[in-house]
Amino acid sequence: MIHIIDYSSNTVEETDVSTVEECIPYKDKSSVTWIDIQSIEDEKVIDSIGSLFNIHPLIIEDIKRIGQRPKMEEFDTYSYFVLRMFSFQNDKIQTEQVSIVMGGSYIITFQEKPGDVFDPLRERIRAKKFRINTRGSDFLAYSLMDVIIDNYFVILETLGEEVEHLEDVLLLNPTKAALHKIHSLKRKVLSLRRSVWPLRELLTNFERSESPLIQRSTHEYIRDVYDHAIQIIDTVETYRDSLSSMLDIYLSSVSNRMNEIMKVLTVISTFFIPLTFITGLYGMNFKYMPELSLRWGYPAVLIIMIITVAGLVVYFKKKKWL
Repeated sequence: MIHIIDYSSNTVEETDVSTVEECIPYKDKSSVTWIDIQSIEDEKVIDSIGSLFNIHPLIIEDIKRIGQRPKMEEFDTYSYFVLRMFSFQNDKIQTEQVSIVMGGSYIITFQEKPGDVFDPLRERIRAKKFRINTRGSDFLAYSLMDVIIDNYFVILETLGEEVEHLEDVLLLNPTKAALHKIHSLKRKVLSLRRSVWPLRELLTNFERSESPLIQRSTHEYIRDVYDHAIQIIDTVETYRDSLSSMLDIYLSSVSNRMNEIMKVLTVISTFFIPLTFITGLYGMNFKYMPELSLRWGYPAVLIIMIITVAGLVVYFKKKKWL
């Protein structure tokens, strides 16, 4: 599906088209046109768009091959950006590649599949009362990146809550389920880290670009997005360090728990060492053991054993081993 929004300061035209030929009238309009291709499964559509807007074959190849590193590339008549977009679907974090081609009066976005985080931006365009309607395609490119990057904060907030909850669990009851949760969160944070770290270079190149397609007034907005990206990078690094520390906490907690178990078993064994010695001594069955013929020999041995255990208990408590 190809969704088109063509707008200016006074007008907004929105339509869905099913063929690339229907995009031809929007190629050289004086207004700003956002052509949103919401799936890259049909490679013929991507190739046709590339031919229509004279997009370099290597860029077309990057658009088709998902998993690209976030980057910016500049050409004479357009610039190319690629980012990772994160979103929640069925309470799970989903990620997909978003490619942006910015021309003089148009923006073309390529998404892996339908569904995105751009609805607030579309609503602002439809309202016709925001700054974006009076700006060019460079401001729309900035706005798309701003929405994508700001949505990272939503992901980070959820991850932060999971990290805090996991810390409490580790302190109270470090189980194997908690260990699996640590590894799951580490994978999520690493995936987010791989997506946000290259943004620093991308936004730096975007801000310092001398392309005539980028107006000077847009640079200050790009700097604002850059600040957001730096804040996200710092937060991701904090979570990454916290999860590494939590793994150490888990190992320490398990080790301490094992030490407590070994301590109890050692104390129990210590209680039985003298008792085992006494019972072993009188279990030798020699004929001339004088204690065996005593009438009160058995109760006396029991009393000695009880006194021995009581003495050990008192000794351990004085040493604070119990």
